[in-house]
Amino acid sequence: MPLRNFETWMWAEACEILNRADRLHRQFFRPSVMNAKRPAWEPPIDIYETNCGFKIMIALPGVAPEHLNVILEGDHLLVGGKRHLPDSSQAQIRRLEIPYGRFERRIELPEGRFEIGTSEFVNGCLLISLRKI
Repeated sequence: MPLRNFETWMWAEACEILNRADRLHRQFFRPSVMNAKRPAWEPPIDIYETNCGFKIMIALPGVAPEHLNVILEGDHLLVGGKRHLPDSSQAQIRRLEIPYGRFERRIELPEGRFEIGTSEFVNGCLLISLRKI
């Protein structure tokens, strides 16, 4: 087999493997995760310490503030809620990479006492300020 035909065959084979993997991914994706009682995913966070407390940035693109709960519970900050699928009745879903459904992030805090200061959405992230008491 000439080298050019071998490269073309390998490329076609690699594309077919990717297509099969994509089909399997779609086959096993189930929107039922939206109604799950347990969290289905955990958002990533950044934590910054300041002189008077902490700033916690939680990546929550597409999460509406009314679908969000923030609770200070002892030595943990609990952030939970639900990210809903957009209305796709007029569209066929081609790819879903951003997680949907219930989420929860339990953030362990250092020793000390804290209170929630401000809480605001900035560029798709929830920014929480915790004040040291």
